[in-house]
Amino acid sequence: MEIWIVRHADPDYEHDSITEKGEREAKLLAERLAKQEFSAVYCSPLGRAKKTASYTLEKIGKKARTYDWLREFRGTVKDPERTNCWDRKPDYWTHIDEYYDFDKWLDVDLMKDGDVKRHYNRVCNGVDKLLAKHGYVRDGRMYKAVNPNADKILIFCHFGVESVILSRIFSVSPMIMWHNFVALPTSITRLATQEREQGKAIFTCIQYGDLGHLYAGGEEPSFMARWCEQYTDDTRH
Repeated sequence: MEIWIVRHADPDYEHDSITEKGEREAKLLAERLAKQEFSAVYCSPLGRAKKTASYTLEKIGKKARTYDWLREFRGTVKDPERTNCWDRKPDYWTHIDEYYDFDKWLDVDLMKDGDVKRHYNRVCNGVDKLLAKHGYVRDGRMYKAVNPNADKILIFCHFGVESVILSRIFSVSPMIMWHNFVALPTSITRLATQEREQGKAIFTCIQYGDLGHLYAGGEEPSFMARWCEQYTDDTRH
């Protein structure tokens, strides 16, 4: 089984849609994805993800099932005002060992003083139910291959929640995924099952944040989700 996770195209956050550049990106993405056979398509309920998905859905003649847990991750903390939990400066979070631990990162005081755990568990439960629906049942940090298959499923969502999905599947802290990885607009992340022992599976990452469709179409990737490479660079702090 393969899971293809796509981040939405270059966003117009004000209108919860995508920009003109995002439309070009989404069309190039659709050309690429139309060459694949997907058994099911899932999508965030937010406009920018639905608009991105629309070009591919038209190409492949399918409808997407919408899950609310695929919307952008909504966990918040008080620091000192209420803000999203997954944008922390490195001088703060890298000094706290618990943030690197899958089982302990939610126990950090900042994360406990908010609704992070509730939203995180909601996404994790959604992931587990979706994979069970497709034949792979969570068992500790592995999956029981109840109905092993070669299906491909396609998910349109957002960077923050994509990181949480990967956190759950790989049993790693999402802090690593949020801060040390970046999936740019219309990037494709591919996971595949690995069943080296009968009935026991894990998911491996074949590609992360792939943008080959943009390069092939002569479209420069968006800078969204990246930060300045140097402090003296005022591109984005």
